[in-house]
Amino acid sequence: MEIVGVIVAIAIVAFGGLLVLTGVRQRMALAGDAAGYLQSLDNVEERGDVYDQVLAEPFLGRIVRPLGTRWLRRIAGLTPKNHVANVHRQLVLAGVASSVRAEELVALEVLGGGIGAALALFYAVLASPSPRVGVLALVALPLVGVLAPQAWLKRRVADRTEAIRNDLADTIDLMAISVEAGQGLEGAMQTVCRHFTSPLAEELARTLKEMELGLPRRDAFHNLKRRTEVAELSNFVLVLTQADALGMPIGRVLRTQAVEMRAKRRQWARERAAKLPVKILFPLTLFIFPAIMVVVLGPAVPGIARAL
Repeated sequence: MEIVGVIVAIAIVAFGGLLVLTGVRQRMALAGDAAGYLQSLDNVEERGDVYDQVLAEPFLGRIVRPLGTRWLRRIAGLTPKNHVANVHRQLVLAGVASSVRAEELVALEVLGGGIGAALALFYAVLASPSPRVGVLALVALPLVGVLAPQAWLKRRVADRTEAIRNDLADTIDLMAISVEAGQGLEGAMQTVCRHFTSPLAEELARTLKEMELGLPRRDAFHNLKRRTEVAELSNFVLVLTQADALGMPIGRVLRTQAVEMRAKRRQWARERAAKLPVKILFPLTLFIFPAIMVVVLGPAVPGIARAL
């Protein structure tokens, strides 16, 4: 009887421990979901009805993505946490943080490396290449699978940065005209958002929403700098913040900044034009000069061969 009592007590303790462990895991899962939801509120810019947003997403985003969330987290957990944070920052700079999560891109990198390694193994086994080519395939294909998502993301960041830099002069011009016409700074930003469809206009709209929700203007502009990391825009935000703190006329500051940005844009155009001769040297050397040599020296080759 004592043995039976001990077994029953152990079973009760084990069952109670299992219940406690299950409750703790559920609580941690709820806390993680709540934290993820709050983070999504920071990253997603609401446009229209939420139901319409969900329906506008593709089938993979609505059905397949929620089913693979746990596996994405596990795959992303194989990489360092600072790498996931760096990928998230790059997604914010690229303007796609609302549609692509950092865990998804990191998982894509891991899967790309695995697929590249599998293809390299199949190639080495089935094609029986030389040892040098086999080793090169084993190194190159996984590397391409890992670096391809990063290359796409860096390209998106570069394109968005270039678009913001190119639209900055026109945006500041319109803001200066609006302020000189009697509008405030927020009204000028709303005018820009109505008349422009660009990454800079989207960031200004998000800044306006942050200010409408009660965030101070200085903090909203600081968040704008962090989301873009464009040197010219950061300088403009710094000047605008200082002018607001010192009580300087915003219209005069905007007009000065617009003139300065147009001068910088002309300098960028001259710089690009100066780089063209150097960039065109490589296609000239690789493609045009050999063709010219064939056309010029081709008829003389038989005579030179007979003479030698």
